[in-house]
Amino acid sequence: MANKSFTVTCPCCRATLTLDGELRAIISHEPPPRQRESESLGDAFEKLVSKSAEREQRFRQGIEAEAQKGRLLDRKFQEGLKKAKDSPDPPRRPYDYE
Repeated sequence: MANKSFTVTCPCCRATLTLDGELRAIISHEPPPRQRESESLGDAFEKLVSKSAEREQRFRQGIEAEAQKGRLLDRKFQEGLKKAKDSPDPPRRPYDYE
């Protein structure tokens, strides 16, 4: 009985797959070799610094949004209260919907 397995390299990620043609299944998988993202240590450090600054900016934007949230909700409540006072019809009660 001949072993009908063969090896294929993924064109996208360069992983190596061993396939069994008879079973039509993957027998083994070898992950692709890791590649460096940056050429030098200085480049990597600069990327870390820039990402740190970006995270700090997002954090500050989140803090500002939280600070404005109370005022925004208060303004929405006041607008809803104004509409309720100006409306001639009384609000519908939950059991009126049945």
